[in-house]
Amino acid sequence: MTRGDCLFARIEEYYDQVPRAAATTEEVGPFTLFVPEEGTGWHFYARPRLHGSATFTAKAVERVLARQLELGLPRAIEWVDEVTPSLLPAVRGAGHEPHRYPLLTLPADVPVEADPRARQLPHADPHLGIAFGTVKAGFHGKDQVEHHDTGRKPELIEQGALIVVASYEGERLCGAGSAAPRGDVAELMGIAVPPGHRNRGHGSAITRSLIAACRERGVDLVFLTAGSDAATRIYRRVGFRDTGTAYILELGD
Repeated sequence: MTRGDCLFARIEEYYDQVPRAAATTEEVGPFTLFVPEEGTGWHFYARPRLHGSATFTAKAVERVLARQLELGLPRAIEWVDEVTPSLLPAVRGAGHEPHRYPLLTLPADVPVEADPRARQLPHADPHLGIAFGTVKAGFHGKDQVEHHDTGRKPELIEQGALIVVASYEGERLCGAGSAAPRGDVAELMGIAVPPGHRNRGHGSAITRSLIAACRERGVDLVFLTAGSDAATRIYRRVGFRDTGTAYILELGD
């Protein structure tokens, strides 16, 4: 197995493990469908079954999307193109066009220190709901922030399954993000800054502090998928490198 293959194998194992802390699973053809437990406030994608060897077809794609609809779940599929190359033509054959995102990894030998503007939020922190509200506002390009229901997130933070970091100017929360460490692998997720606080280094501060927090827990493989060119530039400046391509198909409810 090449170094690249080993890296993708670790990421695939991680993708299969993470949702299981807050979801049940159902096998639908060559897919694993993650069904979130009530009260989590999360939605999960269907993913190619771990260690599966099937060649994907348009019929298999239509079947898993139909099952998500039956369960009242958003119809969504996520995969890494280098691991499951037959899925992209299958999705297109079913009449859908997924979003393409760069998959970036941070080499373990790249030094990263926490930024003093950003701090971890413990499970009982009063800012936790505002932090997730800030992330939602940032992804929607809005400055108006509303308190967000934290669901089971405080429990996952207390268990060590979730890290949440927020960046501040004085007492004002300006952006936030999270990571979900599992063993020696962690994905950085939902890093967002509302428009009024952008271009002041908060995205970088959150990213660096999340990386530092993950490494303190023994993580040596940190990765993410970048949702925009601007975000990709921030992550590359921190030290992330282009490793692969992630595809996400989202059709809603």
